[in-house]
Amino acid sequence: AYFMLKKIIKANSYAVIHCNTPMGGVITRLAAINARKRGTKVIYTAHGFHFYKGASIKNWIIFYPIEKVMARFCDTLITITKEDYRLANRKFRTNVIHMHGVGVYPERYHSVDLKNSLAMRTAEGLRENDYVILCTGELNQNKNQSTLISAAKILKKDIPNLKILIAGNGPMEQVLKQQSFDFRLGDTIQFLGYRTDLEKVTPAVDLAVSCSYREGLPLNILEAMLCKKPVVVSNNRGHRELVKDSRNGYIVKADAVNDYADRIRKVYNESETAEKMGEYGWRIAQAYTAESVKKELERIYKLV
Repeated sequence: AYFMLKKIIKANSYAVIHCNTPMGGVITRLAAINARKRGTKVIYTAHGFHFYKGASIKNWIIFYPIEKVMARFCDTLITITKEDYRLANRKFRTNVIHMHGVGVYPERYHSVDLKNSLAMRTAEGLRENDYVILCTGELNQNKNQSTLISAAKILKKDIPNLKILIAGNGPMEQVLKQQSFDFRLGDTIQFLGYRTDLEKVTPAVDLAVSCSYREGLPLNILEAMLCKKPVVVSNNRGHRELVKDSRNGYIVKADAVNDYADRIRKVYNESETAEKMGEYGWRIAQAYTAESVKKELERIYKLV
């Protein structure tokens, strides 16, 4: 890939090269060393450093030195979380700019009226009076859906009409389904599998939940906020970027099952507060729309 990119870059004399992702970013920046000497500007977007507050020592030892050294091989480093921006701006020798993610689409994700909400619920086999929670993400250990399933076991007696939709597939699928079966939650938890049409589901739910241990900038939470849904999320860098505790949702420790149950119960019991949370989250999400991010990117390109 390195030699192919080097050949492509040399043949086309680009004015600007914009690379993304850790591996793509490293290889492209190395391949563009000579091009930079000839005036090409290189931009790298970090979608979430592997080292962050709370990350393992191993991640800091391996990934921090690589990103610090590679920062010298680009003209502008874009971060999509403020935590990453503060660290890079303080420690890396390059121009660092913060941008509000990669863009979410309010044309796809938005609140709907009761009629459309009921139609969406019917399509998923849900009833009007069900209390519906959506949890989206690959079924793996990091996304930690098992915490939500454990919380559901506690909540079932308090919220008899509880329905939890788990969207995604992955290596933990059978483990999670077995957990659900063991907890006798067959009528409560619905596994949706891999879906590319969650804009037909998210507007009809009551609450979005994420229990992941780490996140960059989670699109599923932003999409729920665009639909004016309150959220209950784990305490990690990506969630802290989007969620103001007690304002547009609640932040709890990733594996704190009882805390998840408590906050979900709180949202369920305080419908007026939940509505205000949804409105506040929608206002936060406006800075992250595709149109807003496009304008930010245009300004960055003009600066280089």
